Amino acid sequence: MASILATLPATPLVHHKPQPLLTTVGTFSVSTSKERGNRLAVVVKAMGESSDSSTSLSVVKSVQSIWDKSEDRVAIIGLGFAGVVAVWASANILTAIDKLPLIPSTLEFIGILFSAWFTYRYLLFKPDREELFQSIKKSISDILGQ
Repeated sequence: MASILATLPATPLVHHKPQPLLTTVGTFSVSTSKERGNRLAVVVKAMGESSDSSTSLSVVKSVQSIWDKSEDRVAIIGLGFAGVVAVWASANILTAIDKLPLIPSTLEFIGILFSAWFTYRYLLFKPDREELFQSIKKSISDILGQ
């Protein structure tokens, strides 16, 4: 939340003609108080919506449109339930593997070795980097069907 504090002369603030805005700025709360007879203090606090809420609204709208277009809603509910169960089961499996005494450190060592090999194989020398970029571009074009 942003706030602005300004001390202005006591002359009235006149707004002649509204200017159209391209986007919504948000809501503002303004409070005034008299100080020393001829001065006016104005406090403005901006309280608007964040971009997260607009993103969540678009997600909700897309889910609603999929739900409205669907003919087999029982299958969609089943897939959603299966997804929740899969996330829950994978979290529990990872927790169980992490509790085993030797496996986490072994997997960490394997990750360090693979990172060192990848750096040596693809990132250290210029021809190898170009080969990696060509491989990535080919994969992207295969995925996009170009």
